[in-house]
Amino acid sequence: MFTVGILTISDKGSAGKREDASGLLLHQLVDQLPGKVTVYQVIPDEKEAIQNQLISFSDRWKVDLVLTTGGTGVSPRDVTPEATMQVLDRLIPGMGEIMRMEGYRKNPKAIISRGIAGVRKQTLIVNLPGSPRAVRENFEILLPALPHAIEKMKGDEEDCGIPPRNERV
Repeated sequence: MFTVGILTISDKGSAGKREDASGLLLHQLVDQLPGKVTVYQVIPDEKEAIQNQLISFSDRWKVDLVLTTGGTGVSPRDVTPEATMQVLDRLIPGMGEIMRMEGYRKNPKAIISRGIAGVRKQTLIVNLPGSPRAVRENFEILLPALPHAIEKMKGDEEDCGIPPRNERV
């Protein structure tokens, strides 16, 4: 069971002017990992606040996975990728690339999403868009790779190209 932190970045959500539908959806989706949400916050689109929460989720709460939702577009207040980049030790470019590529097949506007993914210490951090539909679609795109990425990040030394023991011929 993986531990998960959910960080919703939304000016309206943090002010109580909008329900956090994307964050609530993520609570349900993490069961597919399997995962358990151990920390959840809704904060405004403020770079320093985002950085502080990502550091807290990783360093204090020591969650395996942080899923952010919101702030990945191109509006002036969308700073989630920049804030995330500042706290990462290593970038995982393929995750952002596949989300945009597969998202484009369903909605051409997906190419303006700037979400990134990477590792801070032993926490995988993934930026997801803010809409519930995009959250679901992007989570499903990444789901096959998330457990493997978390296990590798935590030091699993099994060769990636070798099938699990019960599948070997």
